[in-house]
Amino acid sequence: MSSAPTTAARGRVWALARGELTLLARNKAALTYALLLPGMLTYSMKTAVDSVDLKGTGLDPGTMLLPGSIGMALVMAVYMNLVGVYVIRREERVLKRLRAGELTDTEILAGAALPAVLLGLAQCVLLVTSVSVALEVPAPKAPYLAIAGIAVGLVQMVMLAAATAAFTKASESAQLTPVPMMMISMVGSGLFVPLEVMPDQVASVCELLPLTPVVDLVRAGWTGDMSAADALGALATALAWTVLAGWAVRKRFPWEPRR
Repeated sequence: MSSAPTTAARGRVWALARGELTLLARNKAALTYALLLPGMLTYSMKTAVDSVDLKGTGLDPGTMLLPGSIGMALVMAVYMNLVGVYVIRREERVLKRLRAGELTDTEILAGAALPAVLLGLAQCVLLVTSVSVALEVPAPKAPYLAIAGIAVGLVQMVMLAAATAAFTKASESAQLTPVPMMMISMVGSGLFVPLEVMPDQVASVCELLPLTPVVDLVRAGWTGDMSAADALGALATALAWTVLAGWAVRKRFPWEPRR
């Protein structure tokens, strides 16, 4: 008896996700952007990573670039893509119509997010394979940390996308409002410049950024040099941002076009 509502909810989410996946597949520009841009940026950043002095950090170009590329995939394939999805569906009054049916608010947001999450996972797999082969990166020493980092990163990006969409007034702005998050993550979350080479005060601030604990966990999956206490701290920081974003969505997310 108790499993019936769960099964029905799962079916509603998958039905909505299939519709979104169909729309994504038809949007060749968005699909190409989400699939190719993280890889292109990773390739372009290789020269910059090679020029960084990694002595004393315990890292090499491979273990520096691979987690950074995964972070870029999470930001671009999930976060930036999903902000546009939420805003456009809201402006088209799709979300308002969905709320009039059986779907709950959580199911609507989850169903719309699922294609972007699957796209992000596919991008992570492609990047792990290609970067590992190109830079001869060894197998991860603590794969459970990398898996935990990617999992919490996916959830965090979904919630941050919904929170960003809540403050995005129109679909025309959906290309601009995610940019600060992307730029801050690229510069301060250790994607391509390790926090260890930054000044201590700057690094202390950067440690609190949303994507930093995710990248740290993924990187530790390959290096295996993160203690249990540090791993729990990173998870706590990432989850704190996720909860904060969820609170903003509950309080501020508009389900119909702004007047």
